[in-house]
Amino acid sequence: MLIEFSVGNYRSFKEKVTFSMVAANLVAKDKNLDENNVFTVDTDLILLKSAAIYGANASGKSNLAKALSFMKWFMINSFKETQSTEKINVERFRLSIETEKEPSFFEIVFILDGQRYRYGFEATQDKVVSEWLFYVPKLRESKLFEREGNKISSSKTYNADGIQRYTRDNALFLSVSAQFNIKIAERILYWLTEQLNIITGLDDTAHLAYIIRCMIEDRNRDEIIQLIKKLDLGVSDVRVEQIQLDTDSLFNGIQSDLSKNIAKIESSHTSINTIHKKFDNDGNYISTEKFDIEKQESEGTQKVFALAGLLVDTLKFGKVLVFDELDARLHPLISCAIVNLFNSNQTNPNNAQLIFMTHDTNLLSNKLFRRDQIWFTEKNKYGATDLYSLAEYKVRNDASFESDYIKGRYGAIPYIGNLNSLVGINPVSTTRAATNHRK
Repeated sequence: MLIEFSVGNYRSFKEKVTFSMVAANLVAKDKNLDENNVFTVDTDLILLKSAAIYGANASGKSNLAKALSFMKWFMINSFKETQSTEKINVERFRLSIETEKEPSFFEIVFILDGQRYRYGFEATQDKVVSEWLFYVPKLRESKLFEREGNKISSSKTYNADGIQRYTRDNALFLSVSAQFNIKIAERILYWLTEQLNIITGLDDTAHLAYIIRCMIEDRNRDEIIQLIKKLDLGVSDVRVEQIQLDTDSLFNGIQSDLSKNIAKIESSHTSINTIHKKFDNDGNYISTEKFDIEKQESEGTQKVFALAGLLVDTLKFGKVLVFDELDARLHPLISCAIVNLFNSNQTNPNNAQLIFMTHDTNLLSNKLFRRDQIWFTEKNKYGATDLYSLAEYKVRNDASFESDYIKGRYGAIPYIGNLNSLVGINPVSTTRAATNHRK
């Protein structure tokens, strides 16, 4: 379960933003939202099941997902997939002389095996400046390890003495610890790998590969098909077939000396077809028709198919899904249906969490979200991103979130200048040019 994520510059708090899934202490206006959209971890902690992040183009929404994606990758791979001379892929804030030389700051707070952890690091492109890991075994937070430059101190609980000397300047101690079988580090990296997924709606490649494996291996297949059916795409079934190709058969008839020098190459081709019902002139169902999903289905249907496996897996096993550009190529009602899957005790009994970035204002409704589930990103006059929640505003119980947002009441919208004089063409000249052209 994700609690908080912070990114920015540690020494300059005005450049640091924190996103939180902790439920705010709001006056209940809709008991249904309070019963379904949140869940209780313990007496002191209530978390949200979903959160939406809005903002103008270039306001920093996607950067939040990218920062979390980088942090995940670096935590898992910095020891095993980087060399000592490689640069760390962090990008400093370049619009302020105060921060352009400062390290980038990353911190995540999450729950693993019933315990709360807080992990973070600061890094420049050349080295890890600091790193820390704390947890809450009972009531108070305790240190597991801390790092300042090359000095690393760890507790007996973390049990990593002697590993410090294997930690390069451009690698994380957490990543090194996992490679040396430190149990806490292994569990944290397992959580990152298996429980936290970060995707973009602009590229379906990764989750398409996942659902193909699910269909071929018959993993969650029934639930996936049911989800696709219920989203009203006119699809009654999906069939995925993997065809193995052996290039030996391509060389039949070629002289043996040549074929001996050609290594055997095996590859596979995946055929994905949707099944649609076919009817006669009287509206009676008579048979089915098979459609090639890539050639004969809409981009929206292709996207729903690609997402279905990941959505089912996230809900079924109580995982965390961070989804940039949720609304890309999806009808607003389908986006709403996906959010409702998470905001429901019936379809989300294991408290999976959905965090998504979007421009779809149709979802900005007090019937769908509590105020603390709605976040905004806005660039300030210095070019830095401000991240804030609607819970910070005094809003009437019957307020229209969508209307007020479009009107600019909450900020986080593009301010578009006067476009009338953008193209300086005299209307008379345009008419004459068009007349001459017709002649």
